[in-house]
Amino acid sequence: MLVFFKERLAFLSVPKTGTTAYETALAPRADMVISEPPMLKHAPVYRYNRFIRPMFLKVCDAELELMAVMREPVSWLGSWYRYRQRPFMKDKPNNTFGISFDEFVLAYMKGDKPGFADVGSQLNFMKSQPNGTGITHYFRYEDQPRLQAFLKERLDVKFSLTQENVSPQMDLNLSADVEMRFKRKCADEFALYDSIG
Repeated sequence: MLVFFKERLAFLSVPKTGTTAYETALAPRADMVISEPPMLKHAPVYRYNRFIRPMFLKVCDAELELMAVMREPVSWLGSWYRYRQRPFMKDKPNNTFGISFDEFVLAYMKGDKPGFADVGSQLNFMKSQPNGTGITHYFRYEDQPRLQAFLKERLDVKFSLTQENVSPQMDLNLSADVEMRFKRKCADEFALYDSIG
């Protein structure tokens, strides 16, 4: 998570959306950088609302706007699947070795997900809270020019990105039947993604 206090902006770090590269590029410009532990680096809206927002509101009398990046849902799961196939994951219980992408997505759709498919939800990460705290600025991972233009203008800064935390490259093919079931089961996720300009 990156906080830019003067600009009243917090950049929430949705996992698997390239935010580590932005953290590296913009950390020197940020007023607050939360990069560890992962539970705070990747604090969703509800955690921001409960712990970080009150700090700025009570101490600084400041309300921050929130921004977040969302990845196309199938691509997002594909990134998780590939991420859990990195060599050092081989002996970890949540690796995806020996599991097809179809099996991974089917497991993700279960109510009681096995550990290898328990990766959270972009929709839940960005869910607005009853007090109105929610994402002000949504960006698609697939539209990097729009995201970068917003940050350069809002922060009045120039920056360049390097690839960070990249998952192994591999061809992923989701069968038509599983994709259709996933789109039906997670319709709200796709609707949110489709609503982002």
